[in-house]
Amino acid sequence: MDSIRVLISWAFLAFLISPNLVQGIGMNWGTQASQNMQPSTIVQMLKDNKIDQIKLFDSDHWTVKFFAGTGIEVMLGIPNNQLAKLANDYDKAKDWVKENVTKHLYDGGVKIKYIAVGNEPFLKAYNGSNIKTTFPAIKNIQKALHEAGHGDKIKVTTPQNADVYESGSNVPSAGNFRSDIKENMIQILKFFEENNSPFLVNIYPFLSLYNNPDFPMEFAFFDGDAKPVQDKGISYTNVFDANLDTLVWSLRKVGIKKMKIIVGEIGWPTEGHVKANVKLAKIFYDGFFKKMATKKGTPLYPGDIEYYLFSLTDENQKSIAPGDFERHWGVFRYDGQPKFPMDFTGQGQDKMPIGAKGIKYMEKDWCVFSGDMKNMTLVPDNLGYACSMGDCTALNYGSSCNKLASVQANISYAFNMYFQMQNQDVEACNFQGLAKIVKANASTSECLFPIALESAGTRLLMQTGKSILAGLLVLLSLL
Repeated sequence: MDSIRVLISWAFLAFLISPNLVQGIGMNWGTQASQNMQPSTIVQMLKDNKIDQIKLFDSDHWTVKFFAGTGIEVMLGIPNNQLAKLANDYDKAKDWVKENVTKHLYDGGVKIKYIAVGNEPFLKAYNGSNIKTTFPAIKNIQKALHEAGHGDKIKVTTPQNADVYESGSNVPSAGNFRSDIKENMIQILKFFEENNSPFLVNIYPFLSLYNNPDFPMEFAFFDGDAKPVQDKGISYTNVFDANLDTLVWSLRKVGIKKMKIIVGEIGWPTEGHVKANVKLAKIFYDGFFKKMATKKGTPLYPGDIEYYLFSLTDENQKSIAPGDFERHWGVFRYDGQPKFPMDFTGQGQDKMPIGAKGIKYMEKDWCVFSGDMKNMTLVPDNLGYACSMGDCTALNYGSSCNKLASVQANISYAFNMYFQMQNQDVEACNFQGLAKIVKANASTSECLFPIALESAGTRLLMQTGKSILAGLLVLLSLL
């Protein structure tokens, strides 16, 4: 009998540490796209890839209900534009908890773990617009959770961009919170400490590379090839460790000695910039997953680190103000198909993630340039409209559609993106007679001319792609 118990114990242990299980990995799912997959499909993708946590950017009731009974832990989001009303009116905070939390908490319901109040509210680019409302909103939501009887299990937090702290001498030990928000951060951190809430930080090694032309490229990855940065006897060989430990030092300097840190967003884009491509994304993810699998953490934050990848799918209507790459953070394409092999477990089992199943596309129709060379004077304005109302970011230098064989093919790409984002409306493939609808797939071996998803919600947000458009206009001038 004892020998059988030993065998069972070993079998159970083997199950727990099986590389087929992904412990503590989360995924962000944003929906700023012209068409989105059904939430049931998102659940299927997460479960098939054994991802057990999801972070949302809102709390849409219809979406959230699909996670009921799945065992997937959900982080609900409260957008920045709702902070003021929740900060100024406790009754509205109570109503929010009742409608977006309590209704989902029943036997077999949604496993809500965190409420993310705001999203990077203290980002420098926001010029302090959320400083007065963030902390009051945090307090009101947490108070409402306690009053509803959920406060012990569901915690409030706020995803912060890593720009809330800085290091003047570029070493972690010099880290401290920005002077303009330091008092606000101290208030929030003390409140989190009292309520056993975690600190959520978004860390993007790609942005370190993108924002600083002198940033050593090797330092963005985990291969150990970078020239080490020495700090108080610690040798740093990657920016992730250095960045997170800068946060640890910042916390220590305001009296927070021990607080759970969660990486709310981390990833690498695959289009929209010369360094945003599949090759570098794969190198980054391979190194990151291997590091996470060791469960060693960083020098100052040892142990397992909970994290959420950014992001599940591409979003073709995200703002491109930070850069054209913003629409291409997805591990999966817009239609839920994987972009490249990866191993979420970090065990070296390189294989394609399991993509979305049963995806329904619209008709196999593409909108392309008609070839009417007599009316080329009409092209610039129509091209500008297509790119500003559609998405031309994959035409960027270094991106997958940058090497299309002709100017006409570039025009076709722009026209087709607008056409598909308009759900293949016939009127969306006119462009003053410059376009036509064809049945022949215009895609190349490197450049995908997408087809819209069937029966998906649509939103039309004007975004600009001036840098891409300028390049296309230069090409046109050469004709």
